[in-house]
Amino acid sequence: MANSGLQLLGYILAFLGFVGLITSTTMTEWKMSSYAGDNIITAQAVYEGLWQSCVYQSTGQLQCKVYDSLLQLPMEIQAARGFMLSGILLCAIAILVAAVGMQCTTCLADSPELKNKVALGGGVIFIIAGVLAFVATIWYGDNIRRQFFNPFTPTNGRYEFGKALYIGWGASALAVIGGSLLCCNCGSKSSGGGAAPRYPPARTSQPNPSANYV
Repeated sequence: MANSGLQLLGYILAFLGFVGLITSTTMTEWKMSSYAGDNIITAQAVYEGLWQSCVYQSTGQLQCKVYDSLLQLPMEIQAARGFMLSGILLCAIAILVAAVGMQCTTCLADSPELKNKVALGGGVIFIIAGVLAFVATIWYGDNIRRQFFNPFTPTNGRYEFGKALYIGWGASALAVIGGSLLCCNCGSKSSGGGAAPRYPPARTSQPNPSANYV
């Protein structure tokens, strides 16, 4: 039962990572305007995401604009879109695959070895999805860092990390950890999670010498 419990824990963590990846991808706050230097009091705050940019006025009004052209977008946005969407798609596939291979489900109950391999495959897909999302968020965040410390970048053109990056990092970690737990609990050969009991060999009865004499 310990194996089944760890598998369920890994599945839940990976599923939470899947939800976090969707949330991070759809959020606008991938980067936000910085208040470094003399630019402390501003009349508006700028937020940029993978799909649109928003301007928050000091009066409380929020205006958003969807990106018009795909080819004019910076390379980090295009790459982040591809990696994040690929991670979400792989997580969706891994959810279905891992559900079939988990010990708490009845699918493939008559084939324990095949069931373990299916669960292992789901865990590996979860790990790949988490790595893809981690690469996307790290690449995007490193670009923000380089532009922030670039002396040629104007003060009002500098940005800082947004909330979506932190959610993406956490979701990537959950997907990798959950997939690792699914992979670590696929070594048992039996569906119950334990090794088959071993019994001592049967002792053969020896003939009684006294039986030969009447």
